Parts: sequence; structure tokens; C-alpha cells
Amino acid sequence: MPLLAWIVLFTLLGGALSALAASVFLVAPESLRARVLPHLVSFATGALLGAALLGLLPHAIEQVGLSGAHNVGLTLLAGLLIFFVLEKMVLWRHCHQEVCEGHVPAAPGHATDEHRDAASASLILIGDGFHNVLDGVLIAAAFMTDVHLGVVTALAVIAHEIPQEVGDLAILLHGGMSRLRALTLNLLTSLTSVVGGVAAYFALAPVQQALPYLISLAAASFLYIAVADLIPGLHRRVDAGSGFRQFVFIVLGVAVIYVSHSLAH
Repeated sequence: MPLLAWIVLFTLLGGALSALAASVFLVAPESLRARVLPHLVSFATGALLGAALLGLLPHAIEQVGLSGAHNVGLTLLAGLLIFFVLEKMVLWRHCHQEVCEGHVPAAPGHATDEHRDAASASLILIGDGFHNVLDGVLIAAAFMTDVHLGVVTALAVIAHEIPQEVGDLAILLHGGMSRLRALTLNLLTSLTSVVGGVAAYFALAPVQQALPYLISLAAASFLYIAVADLIPGLHRRVDAGSGFRQFVFIVLGVAVIYVSHSLAH
């Protein structure tokens, strides 16, 4: 089988299988989803933090070396600022209330929780798109080194993506999307890994040069979503029991990413 066919097949499987596995969550009864959803948001927070700080950023620094770590840091900072601006734009777009900071400057207030949830859902699609393109690039690079290495890398990516996709789907539902819309957008975003794989096949050398900085941007998006959007949302529930459960699921999200990343290496 031609090398490009291997790359397209396994990037397609990597994107589709992880998204479809996460979609099993959609068939659960509504009462069960309502109980599980807050825990999945906490899990997603930990998964995003773990993916950014334990996977993406170390990988970016490893590729550029200590001499290039400063540029990775600058890229991370630029990414955080970019996503701050993007969230402002998304919040403004979602503001349809008569009393809103964007519409009534004389009576400043705060965007509603619903607006922030919708903004988080939009941002997770952007960040996940970055991340899946990079997954496709990594799978293609592995296949261009050795077909067996490519298969192993693709399987590791699938295993790594499933818990993250579950969390992403939870965030989309938490943001007010219907189940069909959340599933469709999550699947389409996951399939951007095919774009990354094909692009890497035809232009691997320039893509590899830019890869550490693309990884840094993906890390910035994950960090921003976790710290600026999801964690403040978790603080809406202030009772001790909820706080303890949130902490447990955040740690669980970090642990799953840590274990899956360790197994991939």
C-alpha cells in the first residue's frame, strides 16, 4: 500500500475512532448525563492541563533545545493573548441580551454564564483543531520514518485522544449545543488530523521546522480554556463536597494523560 494511503487511513481512524468512542456518552439517559456532565468538565480541565504541561510544551522544548526555549515561551504567551482576544470576540458575538457589557457601556456588567459556556465550546473546537492537525503531522512523520512506527504512533494517538474527546464533547454540551450538533462538530474537528497528515507528507521539512511553535500554540489554547474558562465555571459550586469531587476528577484527568503519554514513549 502506498505511504500516503497508510497516512490517510490511520489519521482518519485516529480522528474518527476517538470521536465516535466519545459519542457513546450521547446515548446515555438524560438524567445520567446531567449527573455525569459536571464530572466530565472537571476531567476535561485536568486533561487539558496535563496535555499542555506534560505533553505539548515539553515536546516543543525538546525539539528546539534549551537555546530555543525562550522562543517557545514567547509563542505560548502570544497564543494566550490571541485566545484572550478570540474569547472577547466570541463573547461579544454571543451577547444578545439588552443589558450586556457590549451593548450598554454606561451600565457595565459581566457576560452571563451561558455566554462563557458558549465561548468555551467555541474555543475548544479551535484548540482541538490545532491539536488534531498536529497529531496528523506526528503520525505522518512516524510513517515516513517506518510503517511499523507509524502504526504504533497512530494507536498511541487514538488511546491518548479518547479521554480528551470525551471531555471536549462534555464542554460542547455544557456550552448549550444539541447532541447532534456537538457530535458533528466534534467529529469534523477530529478529522482535521487527516489534513495535518497529508500536509506533512507533501511538505514535511518546513512543517517540522514550525512544529514546536504550532505545538506551543496548541498548548496555549488548552491552558487558556482550562484556566480562564473551565476553572472559573467550576467555582460556581462552592460546597465542600462539590469541590472535593472536582479536585478528584481534575487529578484523574491529569493522571490519564500522564499515563497515556508515558505509554506512548
